[in-house]
Amino acid sequence: MKAQKPQSLRNGDTIGIISPASSPDDLSRINKGVAYFERLGYQVEVGKNVGKYSGYLAGSDEERVEDLHAMFADNKIKAIICVRGGYGSPRLLDKIDYRIIRKNPKIFVGYSDVTALQLAFFHKANLVTFAGPMLAVDFHSEINRYTEENFWRTITSTKKMGKVILPEGETLQSIKKGKADGEIIGGNLSLILSLLGTPFLPKLKNKILFFEDIDEAPYKIDRMLNQLLISGILEKLSGLLLGEFSDCVEKDVDKKTLTLDEVLQNYLGDLPFPVIKNFPHGHRKANYTIPFGIRTKINADKSYVEFLESAVT
Repeated sequence: MKAQKPQSLRNGDTIGIISPASSPDDLSRINKGVAYFERLGYQVEVGKNVGKYSGYLAGSDEERVEDLHAMFADNKIKAIICVRGGYGSPRLLDKIDYRIIRKNPKIFVGYSDVTALQLAFFHKANLVTFAGPMLAVDFHSEINRYTEENFWRTITSTKKMGKVILPEGETLQSIKKGKADGEIIGGNLSLILSLLGTPFLPKLKNKILFFEDIDEAPYKIDRMLNQLLISGILEKLSGLLLGEFSDCVEKDVDKKTLTLDEVLQNYLGDLPFPVIKNFPHGHRKANYTIPFGIRTKINADKSYVEFLESAVT
């Protein structure tokens, strides 16, 4: 069944803000992000529980789910943008009424810990979501131009997205040659693995899997890739696209280690489908917004990625 695309965002529409994981240490970032959207001509509605703290969580599970439900159920809200990642999204998965999501498909944006929600929305509500910039991370100060241009084009244009143009000076690299196409799905690697064995991970057969991560030593990436391998997931894919692995190095200079590239090559170099790394998405400034759930082509022979349709209607 073809994934359900949300309607495109238009000038003057209302953007809802929720905080499903952690709150920022500096709450002024929320107001600064809101001001950015308002300068562009959008209305903004901030969830009533945004800005709360409960340890490392942005309020209780019930408060965070309440905001999520309210934003999806409100007809005037056309897009929902998360404040930040951190931790907490997976705690909401068994508390969400997915009928509300299915009946009210709309633009939903975030990355990192928000991966858990995006995977669940795709599996339970067949909704295309967006791995893209977040309010208190990317919009609170001067936004990176590459991030900004790709984000707004992705959620406002009904034209086919086409080939990905990389930031200046960056190139894609092939771990395994070949060509493939299929629906793209994924997010943060740690969060993908946290859903293994649960009813919230989408079926990945014939999908192009994307993943990135941050601050994980090579042996931890090794462990996660091994889990993907022995779970049987890797063999079902049509292709793999790898994003930024920020600070994924061994911090102890005296500790023996493999490099990240050695780990990736070891697990992914002999797969029977194409594998591309260095895609410009993850915990970084210049971030390409990925619409999870749309048909995508990867060509590891000529090192390009092409989105074969629009992300919105």
